[in-house]
Amino acid sequence: MNEHPVNEPYKPNARETRIQIVKFALFSASAGIVETAAFTVLDMVTPWKYWPCYLIALVLSVLWNFTLNREFTFKSANNVSKAMMQIFLFYCVFTPLSTWWGNALTEKAGWNSYAVLFLTMAANLISEYIYDRFVVYRNSMNTNRRAQREEERSK
Repeated sequence: MNEHPVNEPYKPNARETRIQIVKFALFSASAGIVETAAFTVLDMVTPWKYWPCYLIALVLSVLWNFTLNREFTFKSANNVSKAMMQIFLFYCVFTPLSTWWGNALTEKAGWNSYAVLFLTMAANLISEYIYDRFVVYRNSMNTNRRAQREEERSK
């Protein structure tokens, strides 16, 4: 663990950053499974077009991903409501854009819905990691009980 002054935000070293990226990618992959499963069920059992299936599946995956990454990747004890609001703000930008391009690509350009879904999930993974790391959890990394126990064990 990095030794850091109590009043300064935790800054992970290069090794810890790589571990964060791997954890984020793995949790995001599991969220991708949640999103894909939800999208598939909605696509198969409803007559809905791409966008409502995508939006419902996206919300489910965001809740899953937020919970896991807050606890295990960034080990944050920050205010859950504040962090969720920041994630909500991210999705206030990402969701309309991704819904627009997804609908345009599937309905107008004739692309395969699953190809669009997976490309959108890749764009989401990259942009959300950057946003989470440098905005949402910037000043609260390694502040939860899990991080404190790990720090105590490493001393």
